[in-house]
Amino acid sequence: MGYLMSRLLGLFGTTERKVIIVGLDNAGKTTILYQFVMNEVVHTSPTIGSNVEEIKWKNMHFVMWDIGGQESLRSTWATYYANTECLILVVDSTDRERLSVCKDELFSMLHQEDLSKALLLVFANKQDVKGSMSAAEISQQLNLTSIKDHSWHIQACCALSGEGLYQGLEWVMQQLKNR
Repeated sequence: MGYLMSRLLGLFGTTERKVIIVGLDNAGKTTILYQFVMNEVVHTSPTIGSNVEEIKWKNMHFVMWDIGGQESLRSTWATYYANTECLILVVDSTDRERLSVCKDELFSMLHQEDLSKALLLVFANKQDVKGSMSAAEISQQLNLTSIKDHSWHIQACCALSGEGLYQGLEWVMQQLKNR
């Protein structure tokens, strides 16, 4: 009976889907969150702790947690993992020097029991900046093809213009509907 009710509620878009947005500091996590909320750029300061917003889009109700990415805050990320259905990793496509740190953080997260069923969406942000790495290059550097126990997708995007963001969210929606 509970399964039937959850499926019926899902048809009407009332099921909340928990999404956490992580990445290193200055990757564009908060800018992406507020593009989804307001469809405009909001000038932000570094996130200390987290921001949480509800987003309703195409009969889906997302509760998105944007978690601060400074090195001192990364050890707290695990406190947000429970019941997460989608992990969004935001990568600064211009930050070649710290891509290995992104990779280490990603694979550490993917080994967490609370994220064992979570989808993975990687936003290759800042594609508007000259000399930025392509989504394909980031995928290769992060070794995404080695991820076999999570459904994943990488999406080139620009948080400032919103380009690519809804394509990524569309992938998440399709994956969640197919579960």
